[in-house]
This record gives sequence, structure tokens and C-alpha cells, in this order.
Amino acid sequence: MKVRLPNQGMGGMNIQKLAQQAQQAQQEVEKVSAELDEKEYTATAGGEAVKVTIIGKPEVKKIEVNSELVDVTEDLDLLCDMIVAATNEAIKKAANEKDTALNSITGGMNLPGLF
Repeated sequence: MKVRLPNQGMGGMNIQKLAQQAQQAQQEVEKVSAELDEKEYTATAGGEAVKVTIIGKPEVKKIEVNSELVDVTEDLDLLCDMIVAATNEAIKKAANEKDTALNSITGGMNLPGLF
């Protein structure tokens, strides 16, 4: 019968060390997530007729309409479409940056319940 010593499991990796590394990674993920939740992302639509700024939570922070490029009274439907397009683009920017940052910490591993 072969006996395994506690620090020899998992290919010789110490379980306690693995748990410490996982905890450190989780703390780093939480830190980066909190920073990105407050970061601003801006996107434009309609040749910069509309500019939307969000924070990474995501929450819309600001919408700017360039009245020189769009007549609100005549192009209300177009204006609404541009606001939606710019908002969605800003949200995509925030999500992509968060995914990239978290993947760099976790090495692309998906650990359910951990992160």
C-alpha cells in the first residue's frame, strides 16, 4: 500500500500553498474589479454628434449631444438611436477591459464560486 504525505498531493503541490495563491488571486480580482467599476469609458455615435460616458459598473454618467451636428426637433428618432449605439459601445469597452484584466490575473481559468 502506498501512503501519500499531505504536502505530496496534487503532484507535490502543497494544498495550503494552493489555497493561499487562490486567496491572493481573489483579492487581486476584487481590487481590479473595484478599480474598473469606477473607471470612465466614453463612446461616440453619429460622427460625434452624441457622446456617452459611463463608469464600469456599468452606469451611465453623462450624455452629451452636439447641437451643431443634430437637430433635436427634427431628428429625435435618430438621436435616440445614436444614444443607444454610443451607450452600448461604451458598455462593450468596459466589459472588454474588465475581461482582459481579470483573465490576466486568473490565467483565463474559470473558477466558479471563487471569482
